[in-house]
Amino acid sequence: MTSELFWLTLTAILAASLWIPYIIGVNTSGEDVMNEKRSRDFTRPSDPSQERPWVHRAFRAHLNLLEQFLPFAAVVIVAHLAGISTTATVWACIVFFWLRVIHAVWMIAGFPVIPARPLIFTAGWVCILVIAGVVLAAQ
Repeated sequence: MTSELFWLTLTAILAASLWIPYIIGVNTSGEDVMNEKRSRDFTRPSDPSQERPWVHRAFRAHLNLLEQFLPFAAVVIVAHLAGISTTATVWACIVFFWLRVIHAVWMIAGFPVIPARPLIFTAGWVCILVIAGVVLAAQ
């Protein structure tokens, strides 16, 4: 397994696990959502924006990672299939994973200091562009 695939796998595990804080938050609240009794029959999920702030942020953190995971996975897999593995692609994968961990923690915790979340998201996007750039430059 290449380093890039290793970090892709860890990122996939993170993406597959980020639903857990949201579900814990939703199921540990005794509060009513939108002035209605919380539905426990699973016919319609509650509105995440009406949840406690950290629960809503957990939902958004999960969706946010999923937004970047697909392009990240695509460029890593294309690089792998093309036999491309460079110092730049390895480091872009490492940085991407840790940025996403930091982003999730920062978002769920609700730290209000500087606009770190959009900066972290943008840095993740740059990591994707680095990998894609290396792949395209090799053609």
